[in-house]
Amino acid sequence: MSFIKTCFPAVDKKTLRWTISPALLAILLFSAEANAFNPAYFTVGGHQAFILSPTGGGDSIPWVWYAPTIVGHNPNSSNDWLFQQLLDNGIAVAGIDIGESYGNPAGRTAYSEFYTYATTEANLAPQAMLLAQSRGGLMLYNWAAENADKVSAIAGIYPVGDLRSYPGLATAAPAYGMTVEQLEQNLSDHNPIDRLLPLAQADVPIFHIHGDNDTSVPLDENSQVVYDRYTAMGGDMQLVVVPGKGHEEIPEYFQSLDLLNFALSNVYQTPEPSTFVLLAMGAALGLLGLLARALRKR
Repeated sequence: MSFIKTCFPAVDKKTLRWTISPALLAILLFSAEANAFNPAYFTVGGHQAFILSPTGGGDSIPWVWYAPTIVGHNPNSSNDWLFQQLLDNGIAVAGIDIGESYGNPAGRTAYSEFYTYATTEANLAPQAMLLAQSRGGLMLYNWAAENADKVSAIAGIYPVGDLRSYPGLATAAPAYGMTVEQLEQNLSDHNPIDRLLPLAQADVPIFHIHGDNDTSVPLDENSQVVYDRYTAMGGDMQLVVVPGKGHEEIPEYFQSLDLLNFALSNVYQTPEPSTFVLLAMGAALGLLGLLARALRKR
């Protein structure tokens, strides 16, 4: 049973109905048989990518951005349950394979190209909920730190938050085109645990689920540090610790109802009213006030 370290009030699950448009029909990117274990890939900026769209489609489809996408490895059958729940609730799932970037600038650039494609060509919403699994935390958090306005929420399944913890600076440095010493000197520019402030300032909610027996990506060096720092900044974060579990593809993580509820509660965005709408509302209220005063005088 999961132990919830900290929790926020439950938010009712939101259900949206979509109508399919001709434009969406023209850009469907996968076959009916495609699923998390066997998604259909296409190319964006020289990288393999996938988009699983819900039945019905529509405009500005809410979506979850999964990482790491590694063709032939991730996503796989362990992700099917969660992905299907999201699709059944009108939420798309997408990802792009940028190789072992460890969150480097080149990978972030490729992510931005994919974001542009997803939001302009594939009718996905302007904000994505990020779903970081393991080293996907390095990729998504580093992109999110530079694009907080494009992120509705972040969820993580034992995500990496510190390059020193995984894969280690000696392994990561070549991906950054640096020596170990250079990466260490510039670590705060590339390490997720040091780049949380923009997310806190943008009020991005975070959820992590992590086992306390994880030796590959230790809880105390990653999710616990993110939790401690983010909440100290005033950020909203929920950390679910799974006792006795390690870095495993098991239902305790991948079929977590806490994770699913967080996703359903935070993937949908309520658009900010435009200036025109605010002015129109103000004018309408003004007219109602004049009418009420006129009626009182009669």
